[in-house]
Amino acid sequence: MKKLTTNRVSSFATDHEYKRNLNLSVQWSRWILKPIGVWPHSASISPTEKYFYWLINVICYSLLTYLLLPCSLYVVLEVKDVYNRIKLFGPLSFCVMAILKYHLLILHEDDIRECIDRIERDWKNITFVKDKEIMITNANFGRRLIVICTFFMYSGFAFYYIAIPISVGKVTAVDVNLTFIPMLYPFSRFMMDTRVSPSNEILFSFQVLAGALMHSITSAACSLAAVLAVHACGQMEVLMNWLKHLIEGRSDMSNCVERRIAEIVNQHVRILKCIFGTYRKDTSTGVLCGILRRHVKHMSSRILRHHGTHEWSSNHLTNAVTYFILLVSLTFNIFIFCYIGELVAEQQCKKVGKMSYMVDWYRLPENKKLSFVLIIAMANSSIKLTAGNMAELCLTTFGDVIKTAVAFLNVLRTLT
Repeated sequence: MKKLTTNRVSSFATDHEYKRNLNLSVQWSRWILKPIGVWPHSASISPTEKYFYWLINVICYSLLTYLLLPCSLYVVLEVKDVYNRIKLFGPLSFCVMAILKYHLLILHEDDIRECIDRIERDWKNITFVKDKEIMITNANFGRRLIVICTFFMYSGFAFYYIAIPISVGKVTAVDVNLTFIPMLYPFSRFMMDTRVSPSNEILFSFQVLAGALMHSITSAACSLAAVLAVHACGQMEVLMNWLKHLIEGRSDMSNCVERRIAEIVNQHVRILKCIFGTYRKDTSTGVLCGILRRHVKHMSSRILRHHGTHEWSSNHLTNAVTYFILLVSLTFNIFIFCYIGELVAEQQCKKVGKMSYMVDWYRLPENKKLSFVLIIAMANSSIKLTAGNMAELCLTTFGDVIKTAVAFLNVLRTLT
């Protein structure tokens, strides 16, 4: 009885530690994805919970459409000035990309669930203390990435949706005797008059709520990509730790060299499948919605630069600071994805290739050396994450984007 009780306590402690470590990897990403209805639910979910998720999806689609449709009609039918059209094109493009990202996150729910299941299995199967420490270190790094990305995105939201309306305050209508809060996304007068209270306050509140949703979607895509990429890097570091002990073995490894080689090959193949298969799907889903979002963000950054330059010249300090914060948040968002691509594709894979060559593989018997040649060849193969299979996600790409944007800014400053 005493032995049985000890085994139960040990099993409970192990299960508790596994769940705690799993939460370390996915908890913050779940906190962002679940409120907007894109966190993958289990197959055994009840019909009531399924309908609740669908209701959240319908509400989110409605809020995004509420921003996009009236403002698009306003730009097409009523705005004649070129500068004001450019000024509104940035928010509209961000709204369109938010809708596409949200739709793709829902569409690839099964792929995201598969990724989360992979992370859960990895935490379940890990037993060696050093390997566990490696995964915990990478999980903490992923949490920091999520915090930084979310902070920048919501800083832009706070300035654009709160600071500017407060600084502007209520304005007086030209044709009638009333004051109202200017809409952040203007409504077309062919739909309704948003200047009349209490419609003005209600519609403005819905716009703020929809803005928070858009920034949550962007943070969700960034956090999901960070979790998957950092976990893949952690698995590669675990693989390198296995390679160190290939010849001599380890307490949790098989006593047979062939079995150790087989375990290393299986681990390496599984990581490559994760990166090239499921993660690539999520890269095209969450990472900028493929190349389209990256180019639109590039264009939006140019618009923000142009508009920020104009606001500085107009001495509108709050507006200028707001557009500068938005520019920084969008630029940092692009940097995160390019950094993730660099981290997974280049640094970690190169390290695995170097480690596989530096192992004392020459101490293996002659017939076993041949099996290790394939490991070295696969480890040295180049892995590149792309946005929609059209542009490589790396720091070089990010540098090209920044250089082009700065050159465009210089042209705008010369013209204005």
